[in-house]
Amino acid sequence: MGADATETNMALMRRAYEMLESHDLERCAELLTENFVAHVPGVADPLHGREIWAMGAEAMRDAFPDMRIDVQHMFGVDDKVAVIVHFKGTHQGSFNGVEATRRPVSFRSVEIYRIEAGKIAEEWVAPDIMGLMAQIRPAEADKAGPGQWGDSLQR
Repeated sequence: MGADATETNMALMRRAYEMLESHDLERCAELLTENFVAHVPGVADPLHGREIWAMGAEAMRDAFPDMRIDVQHMFGVDDKVAVIVHFKGTHQGSFNGVEATRRPVSFRSVEIYRIEAGKIAEEWVAPDIMGLMAQIRPAEADKAGPGQWGDSLQR
């Protein structure tokens, strides 16, 4: 696979992030293969299908409808594209059992994608969920003091 294919794969990923940020989830899902595979933290086995991706994207959109996405770094090799992405938004809907706090959030994710025949076939994502949850945890948790190593980094 040559440099042209790598550039094409990276352009596909830039387009996907733009669609995700503009909430064009239907068109974004069309960039995925039918048998798309997602590897996510905390889940032992890979998840399969565009529907799984759509459920996760909708949950983020509903919780953080003003989410902005800043692709900070992207590089590709062969059929893989690696991305460091920074998300910012406001917690305006329920997320992981936490009702809207209206607090601003900011977190990063390291993501690797495998491209197959011009579509996204597989993803490995590692978002900073601990950092995100520390930003939206209920106010009572703030009074309880540091509970996780990440707490001291958030203050």
